[in-house]
Amino acid sequence: QVQLVESGGGLAQAGGSLRLSCAASTRTFTNYIITWFRQTPGKEREFVASISWSGSLTYYEDSAKVRFTILRDNAKNTVFLQMNSLKPEDTAVYYCAAKSGSYDRSPSRYNYWGQGTQVTVSS
Repeated sequence: QVQLVESGGGLAQAGGSLRLSCAASTRTFTNYIITWFRQTPGKEREFVASISWSGSLTYYEDSAKVRFTILRDNAKNTVFLQMNSLKPEDTAVYYCAAKSGSYDRSPSRYNYWGQGTQVTVSS
């Protein structure tokens, strides 16, 4: 069982930065791939970035590849999403999710979810 808690969301101006955190309550954090998804009203949850258990492999959605960085600190059971050069279209609720096994971009493959954190980017 894994419990995930996101934090760090808020209001930012276009071009600004935010750092999201995903803290996990589990003794086996390194068993899990951690992925950030985001969702806007009326749309499906979409993949943003993912990180392997060791942190050595990272994957990004195309628009996030240059502007966002996903990191993990296994000593602190925490994954971060550093978001720079924010755009209004980044406005969404951001969720972190965990799964064991291989990397996957589909939300349906993830067993554990946080409650989400709102990110709002003003123009």
